[in-house]
Amino acid sequence: MVDQVRLLSPQDVLDGALDHPILAEGGALDDAVMIIDLDQPMSEAVAVAAAAKVLECDRVVVGRCTSAPDTATRTLAQALDTTVAAYSDSEIREFVSVDDLDAELAVVFERFHENPYASVVASQVLRMGETLSIPAALDVESLAYSTLLGTPDFRRWLEGRGPRPLPPPAPQEPVLIDRRDALLHITLNRPERRNAYGAQVRDGLVAALQLALMDSSIEKVLLDGAGPSFSAGGDLDEFGTTPDLAIAHLIRTRAGAARLMARLADRIEVHVHGSCVGAGIEVPAFAHAIRAHPSTVFRLPEIGMGLIPGAGGTVSIPRRIGRWRAYHLFVSGTAINVDRALEWGLIDQITAE
Repeated sequence: MVDQVRLLSPQDVLDGALDHPILAEGGALDDAVMIIDLDQPMSEAVAVAAAAKVLECDRVVVGRCTSAPDTATRTLAQALDTTVAAYSDSEIREFVSVDDLDAELAVVFERFHENPYASVVASQVLRMGETLSIPAALDVESLAYSTLLGTPDFRRWLEGRGPRPLPPPAPQEPVLIDRRDALLHITLNRPERRNAYGAQVRDGLVAALQLALMDSSIEKVLLDGAGPSFSAGGDLDEFGTTPDLAIAHLIRTRAGAARLMARLADRIEVHVHGSCVGAGIEVPAFAHAIRAHPSTVFRLPEIGMGLIPGAGGTVSIPRRIGRWRAYHLFVSGTAINVDRALEWGLIDQITAE
């Protein structure tokens, strides 16, 4: 797939390689993703001009870089959606360092072409979210998510999964609350469903967070999960079951946990373990401190379903690791371990406790 995509130089960008319309006849996407060769020498003036062209275009633009970047290279890389690089530096958030550039690009491009609309929308949402307040960025995420629920890509995923019964009621309290002096301890408590972020867990978590918001004597909130995983993300048996997308948008944004987590961020510490999938890292990423067990694994699989992260991940994740690495995680769907999560700033500490 990568060898079918033209590798552009910065000068190609200035010459108009990105300027043609992204939509072909019938609304199909045309050359929706491009690669720029960042190993090409360029002046700072060329980099600035090319970066401006990239930011004006509708396409997803990915960089490829094999060496340590100079100032001009970083200027252009910062305008791209992500850059796959052979060079490793945790401080250069525009770069995702990998062992095999072309193999990694092949994975990204395969996923992109399986779900092109979600991949393009994810780029747009991440770019817009950089300059918005958290509540406004959450609204943009949710509106985009609602739009993607109507695409053939999501319908294909839903049909391929087959009909599922709705999750049964929780056999116990889905979220536990323990108040001890100034500490509020919140535990996700549906281990039989790997603490999936379904309606009952979401509502229980929201109620607990509202308690902390209303009570200023609560100085610290500790959030963790019972069972083998902190959270396996959204409950897949609930996907596609809301008939009214406008109501679903309001539930996601006004009755979800993301806004409350952001408002309480300075007081919240999250302890994660096992699988943290989708919402299982999107929601914790708002907190000021995340401690992870050494065996924890993180993954954001939503684009593979024809969607984007919808529990706040397009807002919380890039604010921790940058929109470039966030976009790579979204589109590649790759799982990362605690070492990479710590290197990038997705978590703050690795601890076996």
